[in-house]
Amino acid sequence: MSEEERKDPNKALADALLKALRRYGEVELQDITLEIEKLEMLFSGMGVQPRVIAAQQGPATIPVAKTKPGLAKIGFVQPKMNWTGQIAEVKLGATKGEGGTRDRSYIIGGETAPAFYLSESPEKAMPHPPVFALDVFDMRISLPRAIRNAYGDVLNDPAEWARMAVEKFGADMITLHMISTDPSVADAPASDAAKKVEDILQAVKVPICVGGSGNPEKDVEVFSKVAEVAAGERILVNSINIDMDLPKVLEPIKKYGHVVIDFSPMDLDKARQINRKVYDYLSKDMIVLDMNCAGIGYGLDYGYTANERARLAALRGDEELQHPLNAGVSNSWAAREAWMKMDPFWGAREARGPVWEALTGLAILLAGADYFMTISPTTPAILRQYVNNILSGKRKEGAVADWVSAKLR
Repeated sequence: MSEEERKDPNKALADALLKALRRYGEVELQDITLEIEKLEMLFSGMGVQPRVIAAQQGPATIPVAKTKPGLAKIGFVQPKMNWTGQIAEVKLGATKGEGGTRDRSYIIGGETAPAFYLSESPEKAMPHPPVFALDVFDMRISLPRAIRNAYGDVLNDPAEWARMAVEKFGADMITLHMISTDPSVADAPASDAAKKVEDILQAVKVPICVGGSGNPEKDVEVFSKVAEVAAGERILVNSINIDMDLPKVLEPIKKYGHVVIDFSPMDLDKARQINRKVYDYLSKDMIVLDMNCAGIGYGLDYGYTANERARLAALRGDEELQHPLNAGVSNSWAAREAWMKMDPFWGAREARGPVWEALTGLAILLAGADYFMTISPTTPAILRQYVNNILSGKRKEGAVADWVSAKLR
């Protein structure tokens, strides 16, 4: 090795490799150890395509091809869904021409596609818009401050409460809850309940829903009497369950031309069971299904899943589940976070509760609900606006996009 090669062994190696490549076009290195941080070989102007094969001891470094950053462009093909079932259409309320005294009636149901599945035809996903009712109670009960502030003194008068809900807050319907008939509360007789229903029918001209106390024996008595005094008005009776004396309660409901809510909390098998029994008395166009609805943080995921499963099963052909869905989103106020005083991080409770209810309603709306029981006077307007925006295909400025990008602090 010359003196120059001793001073620069890397140059000597490079010259030797270059000479071998020119002569043979290929160089194979065996039994070598490379202790280097970086090895770079550049061969140019040799007139050959060089090939270097290195057999080295220890792990080899495999070069990774460099690619430009960015998402792969993949085409989207809209899936074609084959829905074979149709949700029954149910009429709520009766106008004078229909045998009642209401100034309007509503039809809910009729869907042949999942909620807001608008890619093919909006008429399949939502042939009739949802109906938003406001709750009224037949006696003064404990309510969150946000609700008390909205209604004021009319909370002492169910008829005036109903009137305000319709005339000021734009409720589509009234859901009257007969709390006083509960044997554990005031045990008011069925005749008192019937009188209050008559008062509500005089105070407002929208269709009404009448709910019981939840006591299966007393509700049978109450619903039978209410069905008689509201004959022809096609009221919505809330609700029928498997523990009732079904012949005793369903016969007057059928006789006087009303519709019912079948209640089965988050259980599709029990929903089918109660529906089969009710079919012996009422046709499918007289039945609404309630799978139950819990608020955010208190089982909303279960309520959403139960409603969605019922709707998808019905659209796939399950005839025993092909009914409009009721959503009692006022249940969201059972979450203490909706009404109690908390850290300022949570925001003012006067706004927190109504938002809690509206978001609960939005979730069940997406699952396919048709009739909504709400108590906050802002909820019907919020949900109605959302439906209109989606169906129109227009985004309202300052709406959802601003919510998701807002800073909490």
